[in-house]
Formats: sequence, C-alpha cells, structure tokens
Amino acid sequence: MTLNDKTIPKVGFGLWKIAQEDCATAVYNAIKVGYRHLDSACDYGNEKQVGEGIKRAIDDGLCTREDLWVTSKLWNSFHAKEHVELALQKTLDDLQLEYLDLYLIHFPIASKYVPIETRYPPEWIANPDAKIPKMELAPVPLIETWQGMEAVYEKGLARQIGVCNYNSGLLHDLMSYAKIKPSMLQIESHPYLTQEKLIRLAKQYNIDVTAFSPLGALSYLELDMAGAAESVIEQDAVKHAGLRLGKTPAQIVLRWGIQRGTAIIPKTTRPERLIENLSIFDFELNEQEMVAISALNINRRFNDPGDFCEAAFNTFNPIYD
Repeated sequence: MTLNDKTIPKVGFGLWKIAQEDCATAVYNAIKVGYRHLDSACDYGNEKQVGEGIKRAIDDGLCTREDLWVTSKLWNSFHAKEHVELALQKTLDDLQLEYLDLYLIHFPIASKYVPIETRYPPEWIANPDAKIPKMELAPVPLIETWQGMEAVYEKGLARQIGVCNYNSGLLHDLMSYAKIKPSMLQIESHPYLTQEKLIRLAKQYNIDVTAFSPLGALSYLELDMAGAAESVIEQDAVKHAGLRLGKTPAQIVLRWGIQRGTAIIPKTTRPERLIENLSIFDFELNEQEMVAISALNINRRFNDPGDFCEAAFNTFNPIYD
C-alpha cells in the first residue's frame, strides 16, 4: 500500500484503550520490536504519552521520524471547518511531531464544539455536569469537514487524509465533491464482519483500507460489548489453519486480514503478543482457508454507535442501517 510515495506498513500498532501510564512504554516497545505504523486518535486520550514513546525511540536511535507512519483522527466535536486545523495542531503538539502521515475523520458524526481549554479530549458527552449528560449534535455537513481536511493537507500538516466508519453511500458522496481524494478508509473488519462490498468499493475508488479490531470480539470483551463465546479465534476454520501452519489462531486471523488486501491495527501491551502479531509474513493461507474464514461472516459489528451511544450517552445515534 502506497500513499503519497510512502508505504503504509500492513501491520500497525493500535493505541485505543492503552492506559496513559502504560502508553509511552508500549509505543517504545512496539517500535523496538519492529512496528513502524502507529494508529492514534485524539479520543484515545493518550497522545501525549504516544509522543513521549516516539521521542524516546527516536532519541535512542531505534528509528527516524521518516521511518514511522503515524495516523491520527479528527474528533466529532471539531468538525466545523475552522476547528479542523486547531484539533490537528493539538494532536501534533501532543505527539511532538511536525506532520502526520495520515489524518482521518474519526466518525461521520458532528457534535457540539468543546474548546480544548474547557475539556480535552472532549469525548462524546457535551456537558458531563448536566442533569442528564448526553451527546449534542452540531449542524455541520460532512462536506464542510472535508474542506477543513483538505486545508490541513494543503498546509503539509497531514501528508494524506481519509475517513473512518463511512458506509458506501457516504463514500460515494465524498468522492463526488472531494477536490483532494481520500487515501484511506478505516473500518471495523474481521471474519465476523467482512464488509466485502465496502472494501471492494473503496478499492474501486483507489482508496486503501485499514481494518480496525481485526481480531473481532477480543477488543471488546473488557468493555462488555462482546461475549467470550463470540471469539473468532475459537472457530474450527481458524484452528485448523493454525494446526496446518504451526501458527496461533490470532496469527491466522491477522494473516487473513492482510492477505485480503487490508492493513490491520491489532492492539496489545504484552511484549510476547507484540512480536506474535507482527510475525505473520512467513506463511500464507491457501484459498480454501481464506474462503472458510471469510464464510464466518455474520455481519456482527461490535463498534456500533447505534448501540453504544444510547446505552452510554443517553442519545440514540445510529450511523449504520
């Protein structure tokens, strides 16, 4: 995958849900064992610590800035055109970087603006002190947000721009007005949610795809957004391939992800898992194994605002039908 003449590594280090106190060391360790693709976001609340880990790795000679592919994301409350650069500059300051390799619209959701000095990251709720705390949407069309993204691209603050969590309709719409075309679509995708039509559409538009939560339920067990019985690594199709190849079930699922043409961003803070997740380039699944794993699709989406916004933020706000 090449964006702006620089290749995005197929396996990245996902930074969602990594505690601040663990984050700098986790980033440093990831770079030390060979990760060069870091997937960050304002909303993860740990970009200062990510920046500390990156700086330490560069200072220790583990890599240069040019070796790294750093992605971050525009949060919902900064969708107004005049707030996009403000949000990106805060991210750059926290990461101690002069530019991002890729900046993404995190969700196709515009929420009420919260000044950085008031609360950062703003998170989902407009006023946590309200009697009934809830999301408050803002009347900002996605075309305006994209114009803000194009502006930061033109200033060189982001080498590439793209979107997350868009469906096919929004992607068609974006391509109709974008002067600078998106380079990347980041979506939830794993064997239970293959999203084959959306991925095919993105590639038809020459947009690369990154799959988040590539191991499915494993990312959501601790949040009570998935049950242990939903773990894809327990499926026979995955286990059989692992036995044939002498690989762990997780490695089989991650290999399936990159072999179907997406970048993937698994998350772990365990040193042995960091190495395991990166060690998927010395084997290949055969066609029968690829088909069998893809056949596990049940359109099970774990990260769905239509579910969690109402439960957590007292606001029903679906973005997928």
